[in-house]
Amino acid sequence: MSYETVVSETEDKFEKALTHLQQQLRGIRTGRASSALVDNIKVDYYGTPTPVSQMASVSVPEPRQIIIKPFDPSIMKELNKALQKSDLGVTPQDDGKVVRLNLPALSGEQRNKYVGKVKEICEETRVAMRNSRRDLNKQADAMTKDGEITQDDNKKLHEEIQESLKTYEAKVDQVMEKKIEEIQEG
Repeated sequence: MSYETVVSETEDKFEKALTHLQQQLRGIRTGRASSALVDNIKVDYYGTPTPVSQMASVSVPEPRQIIIKPFDPSIMKELNKALQKSDLGVTPQDDGKVVRLNLPALSGEQRNKYVGKVKEICEETRVAMRNSRRDLNKQADAMTKDGEITQDDNKKLHEEIQESLKTYEAKVDQVMEKKIEEIQEG
């Protein structure tokens, strides 16, 4: 393993954590409807938990409405069950062909709950990034011990890993602030 490999691995790990965070936050409700709200909901499709997006077309015709049209109409019952169990807090309306989700305006209490969830998920991401930093620093120390890099390079590597962490933590903060803003504006 080389100095450059550790540096690129650092960027890679932090970037993956940030991407994962953004995917998680897509499923948190804001003031508007979004097809992403149903992305993480899984439906029992012939014994296999299947994401809604893989078994139906999802559209957002109005700011507070989601329409889900299953490719196979025989799964309407299972689709309704999965949507009711989800934490969307919405009762699905189905006409036999499509399911409509009419999202009510968020109350102040609901907004606060979602903001808290966003902050919690962002903190988990920061912790994951810090754990990666710790592992990468251990890797750098092991490389120094094995004589692959010098003491000075080890120190420089630790500093680069820390700088990268600071950069990505700032990105996490930006993502968090943007999501909280979306929740509050609705």
